[in-house]
Amino acid sequence: MTLENVRVRFAPSPTGFFHVGSARTALYNWLFARHHRGKFIIRIEDTDRTRYHPDAIPDLLSGLRWLGLCWDEGPEVGGQYGPYYQSDRLELYHHHAERLVAAGAAYRCYCSPARLAAMRQEQRAAGLPPGYDRHCRHLTRKQVADLEAQGANPVIRLAIPTEGVTEFDDLLRGHIVVANRQLDDQVILKSNGFPTYHLAVVVDDHLMRITHIMRGDEWLSSVPKRVLLYRAFGWNMPVLAHLPTILDPSGKGKLSKRKKKLADGRQTLTYIHEFRQAGYLPEALVNFLALVGWSYDGQTEFFTRDELVRYFDLNKVSKSPGAFSYDKLDHMNATYIRRLGANDLAGRLLQVLLRAGLAADFDTVLKLVPLVRERMKTLDDVVPLVDFFFTKDPSYRPPMLIQRKMAKEDALAAIHAAQRALQTLPSFDEQTLENRLRSLAGDLGLKAGQLFGCIRVACTGKKVSPPLFGTLSILGQEVTVRRLHKAASLLSSWSE
Repeated sequence: MTLENVRVRFAPSPTGFFHVGSARTALYNWLFARHHRGKFIIRIEDTDRTRYHPDAIPDLLSGLRWLGLCWDEGPEVGGQYGPYYQSDRLELYHHHAERLVAAGAAYRCYCSPARLAAMRQEQRAAGLPPGYDRHCRHLTRKQVADLEAQGANPVIRLAIPTEGVTEFDDLLRGHIVVANRQLDDQVILKSNGFPTYHLAVVVDDHLMRITHIMRGDEWLSSVPKRVLLYRAFGWNMPVLAHLPTILDPSGKGKLSKRKKKLADGRQTLTYIHEFRQAGYLPEALVNFLALVGWSYDGQTEFFTRDELVRYFDLNKVSKSPGAFSYDKLDHMNATYIRRLGANDLAGRLLQVLLRAGLAADFDTVLKLVPLVRERMKTLDDVVPLVDFFFTKDPSYRPPMLIQRKMAKEDALAAIHAAQRALQTLPSFDEQTLENRLRSLAGDLGLKAGQLFGCIRVACTGKKVSPPLFGTLSILGQEVTVRRLHKAASLLSSWSE
């Protein structure tokens, strides 16, 4: 069933880089909007100026675009319900806060930081939960006038009902009831004129006509205060769905922003730009993140973007947290790499190689695709596989040329023989190379692996490389022969 006029938002605070957990939240909102032919809105909640990070917004917008989560309204796009930065909407928050004060639903609080600190200390000493004691809630007009005359700079607090309960429904969590006595008279407008999160988000969601709010379940405990704000304004509340937490790979704790070591020695990745730099494909990461908390049929793992849009259903989002499995992500990424067309993959690999400082070119990289496609989990895996193609000569220790059960003289003779054999070949294609070198191994009384190992190190500087005959064919006859000649010189001058 398609809902009408769906409007969802992803509203991050620019206090740090775009986290992978936030990306999953953005993805679910985007999928829901696209599934219902609705609108996906980006709003920047930048009212916390003490934690503002100047690079956070460019990183966020770049990450969203890389993932393909383009927005219908928001920064750099505009829209009829802007502005889309909360710092540009301060007059709206002032107006609505004053509206609540006039209606008796909020009040000015003149308590000094020192008084509030002493109050909390007394509460802790008495074993009471911390919370504002409503000291200013019933001030007389004269008391207010005196405080104003003294230059006191107030905040505005919401007047929480002291009795009864606050109830709301969540699509994933069901019906929730909270006793009002557990709630604090929250500040909604700070003394510096900036709103607190609760006021700003309620005003913005209403004025931007948001129909559904999907966010992490860490926000669930703050919903009652927002419910009371909606009631105080006389507004209908959007539909809520609090998404399950993403756990770290161990499944024992929440996915952290702090780096941890995986079992294979790698460090965990935290931010979307790190996944991008590490060579993950955006389509693979989107597919993977969709499944960390959602399942179509419990079996299918690979989905195109169009299929994710078609199948996404909030009813199939889990209530339970899911672990972030790097093994699964690596498997999915490797599969997506293998499915790319040769030209597409070559173009992506070229960018990785150029970023690594290698003088790569598209035509050579395209030739390399068949040799490396099956050997990569991430695009960055290509660098150590093919770097020797784009350097004048590889660097290695001469003993590496000597293969198992060979003496120095045996290896030297094999390299000289290979040089002579290859410099006279009329054709340098893979099949011709294989036929000649296998025949040469027999002539020398060597196992094929011994001869091939000598040639591999001489031409690549590595004991493990892409398939040898394809590698030599792409290197070309002149380069191959030159590297064999250099290897013979290095080994000849090396003393055991």
